[in-house]
Amino acid sequence: MRNILLVARKEIQEGLRNRWVLATTLLLAALALTLTFLGSAPTGNVGAGALDVVIVSLSSLTIFLVPLIALLISHDAIVGEMERGTMLLLLSYPIGRWQVVIGKFVGHVAILSFATLIGYGAAAAALAVTGVSSDLASWTAFLSMILSSILLGAVFIAIGYLISALVAERGTAGGIAIGVWLFCVLIYDMALLGLLVVDQGRVVGGELLSALLLANPTDAYRLLNLGSESVGALSGMGGVADNAALGATTLIVALLAWTIVPLAAAIMVFARREL
Repeated sequence: MRNILLVARKEIQEGLRNRWVLATTLLLAALALTLTFLGSAPTGNVGAGALDVVIVSLSSLTIFLVPLIALLISHDAIVGEMERGTMLLLLSYPIGRWQVVIGKFVGHVAILSFATLIGYGAAAAALAVTGVSSDLASWTAFLSMILSSILLGAVFIAIGYLISALVAERGTAGGIAIGVWLFCVLIYDMALLGLLVVDQGRVVGGELLSALLLANPTDAYRLLNLGSESVGALSGMGGVADNAALGATTLIVALLAWTIVPLAAAIMVFARREL
């Protein structure tokens, strides 16, 4: 455990030195505050609570931005150290390869968690300062959105580590990471939407739709935060959530599996790789 924490601290210090922490926190805070003040403006017209509108806006922002940030900070975590020759120096100490991967993962998740908590917390503070009243259910949904956003980031950090363990050059890792982001965030959903339109419910039933949604971590996150009763009608995901019939526990377990499996695969690949 001590070795893992030492590697995690090293990653956090590098994140501070490279301005990753500052840049990510400011970016998330600026976008969250913008969406909070602009996105909650039409609540009087649509009859929805201001915090519910903010949850929909921030969840949509998270689906596009958090996976991209996670992949950018993690895609060269292993291959980058190998190219610079620092991995050999690190492994010359009494530390296991799995401890290096886990320590780096903990450090990167800590960086993303800090940025998400501060960035999205600023939006909550802004609503509280302006006197916007919301019920306990909305605040619970907001807290759930923040925690699940961190979990979504952990998913793509783990995927970034697997990419970094498989390739031989940083440039290749960067290209694959962008491809993974495009596929998960844009292409998969467009293909799924096209399939549902063409199928018209003849082949794709509730169980198959549930499996297809769980096969993409961003869809599991979207359904978890935008398919609930309080924001389902506002986000337009209420109908999909009813047909898929996936509970919150199932969606959280799916996101945890999407984190553990790629991270375990990265550890196994890195353990067998020649330096």
